[in-house]
Formats: sequence, C-alpha cells, structure tokens
Amino acid sequence: MKMRWTSVVWSVVYLLLLLSLLTPLSIVTVFFLILPATILFATLNLKTFMLHVLPVWLIAFIVHPVNLLLAAYFVIPSIIIGRSYKKKDPALRTLMIGSGTILAGMLILLLIGTVFLQFDLSSYVHDIVKMTMSPLKDVGGNNPLISDMTWTPEQMQLLSDETMLRIPFAMIVSSFMMGVITHALARPIIGSTASHVPKMKPAREWMLPRSLIWYYLIGVVIEVFARGSSSSFLTMIAANFVPLLHICFMIQAIGFFYYLGHTRKWHPIVPLLIVIPILLFPPMRIIGILDLAFPLRQFMTKSKR
Repeated sequence: MKMRWTSVVWSVVYLLLLLSLLTPLSIVTVFFLILPATILFATLNLKTFMLHVLPVWLIAFIVHPVNLLLAAYFVIPSIIIGRSYKKKDPALRTLMIGSGTILAGMLILLLIGTVFLQFDLSSYVHDIVKMTMSPLKDVGGNNPLISDMTWTPEQMQLLSDETMLRIPFAMIVSSFMMGVITHALARPIIGSTASHVPKMKPAREWMLPRSLIWYYLIGVVIEVFARGSSSSFLTMIAANFVPLLHICFMIQAIGFFYYLGHTRKWHPIVPLLIVIPILLFPPMRIIGILDLAFPLRQFMTKSKR
C-alpha cells in the first residue's frame, strides 16, 4: 500500500502524543495515545506500518529513552485493536479485547515495576495525595474562613489507604475509557478510507446481562460483611466491585432512555440531555436496575399502545 499524506499526518500526531507523556499534558493525552497507531495498523500493511512507526520511535528515543518503552507498551493494544478492525470483528468484541489488553498491560507494567524496579505503589499514592492536598492546606492557613480545615497525618494516611483500595477500579475504568475513546474516533476515520468497520449497536438496543442483578446483591452482601471485618481482601472487593456495577447500571439507564425516546418519537436531543443528569446524579442508576430486573421496556411499549 502506498504511503499517503494522511498516514504521515497520523505519524506526526503519534509522535506528538508520545512526546507529551513526560509533560503535565499526559493526564489528557494518554487517553488518545492508542488512536494513531491503531489507525495506521488498520489502514496499512505490516511493512508500511513499520515504515511509519519506526521513525517515530527513533525520534522519541532521541528525545528521551523512556519514550521508547512507553511507545512499545502502548503499541500492543493498538495492534490488537487494529487487527480486530481488519478482521471485521463485532464492535463490542473489539472494545472488550482492546480494553482488556490495556488493563493487562497496566498489570504487567505494575508487576515489573514492583518486582524488578522496587516500585512501591503505596508510597507513590501517599506522595501524590500529600502533594495534592498541600495547596489546600496552604489556602486554609491563609484564609481565616477555612483555617480550621486542617489535614492531620492520620487523615492523610486514611485518604491514601482509601485511594489505594480503589486502584483496581481506577485501572479498569481507565482501560475501558481508553478503549471507548479509541473506538469512537478510530471507527469513523477508518471507515472514511472505504474500509468498513462494524459499529456498536444503537444505544436504544443496549441490554446488559440480567445476571448483573445477582452480582449486585452479592456485592452488597460483601459490602455489609466488609464493614465489620478486618479482612483487607473483602474491603478491596467491596470498594471496587459494587462501583463497577454502578457504572453498568448507569449504562443500562442510558440505553433505556434512548429506547424510550425511540418508541415515543422524541427529538434526538432529549435522550442526550437525559444522559447528563444520569452521569451527574448517580442514584438515577436505579432506572437501569429496574430495566434489568423487570420488563420495563415492554411495559412502556404496551402503555403507549
């Protein structure tokens, strides 16, 4: 396949994103880093793909050697997702495989850092919490209205421990968000090259497994036992498992309102506006729970008739 100028543009974007990883911009750019390599792999053959990425890696290595390690780490999910696009896999399968690969990479990276580089995640989290809270302490000391809002070392440690408990949740959500962003942007871009890429089902057709209700009940029971238990394992499960299910129910609630909007012939903007309070007001996930537990959609359709 001949090199086109669009591929060169994506190579430049890829390089800029790689170079941003060692800057404060990485908080945002890391979520887009998989996108350029995914597009290049899905639209080019292997030889042309390597001709594009090798110069990028070389320049990134010259700027800072650690950039090459980061490039190697992030290119793996790009290849997995791009290969899935080439095979015309269903969109949900592509999203799950991509997100799972990103998560596995995070776990492997954490394992390597802990075993071989003596990386202490607990100390790192404590330092981050301390660095984040220091400006608030300074503001409190200079403002008489909030001067009583002081953070003791015990409170700092408690916040660090709570943050550590939710590391698995943060890793899973981050992996999923990176997968969603990559698919949402890559699919139409790759599709514009006359290469058909399967898309996700419309939101109105989203229906998660009903078994999530039972998992939720199990999670609630674990939460109850974890409160009166000294087991860190139970506490970690309670801190991560139930919040993940809450996100699933929010997704189900979004699907329900899109279904309702489709059957009631609402303006397309109405379901989109309803998504905002669902995201900002978590108790609205109860709609998703009811939609899974009961035939809520069938009831709404019958009531219309």
